[in-house]
Amino acid sequence: MEQYVIKGGNPLSGEVNIIGAKNAALAIIAAAIMADETVTIDNVPDVSDIQVLFGAVASIGAVVERVDRHTYKVNGSLINTTIVDYEKAKKIRGSYYLLGALLGKYREAHVAFPGGCNIGTRPIDQHINGFKAMGAEVDTAYGMITAKAERLVGGHIYLDMESVGATINIMLAAALAEGNTIIENAAKEPHVVDVANLLNCMGANIKGAGTDVIRIKGVSKLHGATYSIIPDQIEAATFMCAAAATGGDVLIKNVIPKHIEAITAKLTQIGCEVSEFDDAVRVVGYRNMKYTNVKTLPYPGFPTDVQPQITVVLALAKGTSIVTEGIFENRFKYVDELAKMGADITVEGNTAIVKGVERYTGAEVTAPDLRAGAALVLAGLAADGITVVDDIKYILRGYEDFDAKLRDLGAKIEYVQSEKELRKFVLKIS
Repeated sequence: MEQYVIKGGNPLSGEVNIIGAKNAALAIIAAAIMADETVTIDNVPDVSDIQVLFGAVASIGAVVERVDRHTYKVNGSLINTTIVDYEKAKKIRGSYYLLGALLGKYREAHVAFPGGCNIGTRPIDQHINGFKAMGAEVDTAYGMITAKAERLVGGHIYLDMESVGATINIMLAAALAEGNTIIENAAKEPHVVDVANLLNCMGANIKGAGTDVIRIKGVSKLHGATYSIIPDQIEAATFMCAAAATGGDVLIKNVIPKHIEAITAKLTQIGCEVSEFDDAVRVVGYRNMKYTNVKTLPYPGFPTDVQPQITVVLALAKGTSIVTEGIFENRFKYVDELAKMGADITVEGNTAIVKGVERYTGAEVTAPDLRAGAALVLAGLAADGITVVDDIKYILRGYEDFDAKLRDLGAKIEYVQSEKELRKFVLKIS
């Protein structure tokens, strides 16, 4: 039993520091094992997905040294197998980056089909097609993906859709392939750029990351480097939405404002006050928010990973908002949980019709996935009464010290592991 118990109704106020980007860190850890020298990675988020991936790379012989909570040294010189531990790999989505990393370095990789949140169909066919275009043979059987190549040769690869995972995975493999690789219709997300920057620091030759055409000249080997991961735009956006939902005033520090422009634009439209600084944003929320429409799109559009959080905000705004999910088809599972708290939301296919209500009321709800779980916490913070969020293991996958950071902003929230702890919290705040 792992739960958050929340006494809502307090506007959040104060400052919060944002950790390194989980989605960037997963790919950067995979990239780090491609060198036979030490790669030092700073600003690593301390979340469960990261620990699982470090366990997976250690299981194949890579040396992982934890310098401090957010800094690691990784050395891939002692890797003794290209078969990644099945149980570890299947737990997280980011394990598939080991395919590109091992295929590039050793011309062979065996990795379990990736896990992660069940938010819709997440095929890896574009990854596989990219590897095949470089001369690899790829087999999928018994829950494993096996990629082998006698020679890995650069090619011209066109992605059918802007897949972040496929873009990064192909980039990893191509960095050590023979000749030149061009990836067209490449994803432009900030963590694609972050991975390319690390690889270039390690001696790769990658140009165009952040645009829809990435050009890679293969090199014979990569060397050690020291690198700091970019701030997590999704964590930043979550706290922005928390400020809006609670009518709070929060300064969100250690961010790159350009990465969160889509969120800034929508919060401004509904009546929040958003101020940008060099490495921070301040969000002031108000109770008389108005409706707007949101459609999730690849970067620089509105991120799918912030769709549940903005929906929680819009469900408290005056009027009717339309939220369209343009990336995943199964991302509205949290709506039934939000309805228990008084939300008026109707889902039709990939669209949610959100009619604003005056308030949420506390209830016991269950987190269906990582970002939806965080969104239910935000609803609890804004609600009258007590909210209990179950299955917070999903939330722990991507947010470091989530409850502690919220408490520092004035929230009444506790992580509990037993009925006794839950009752103790309720008695304390009654």
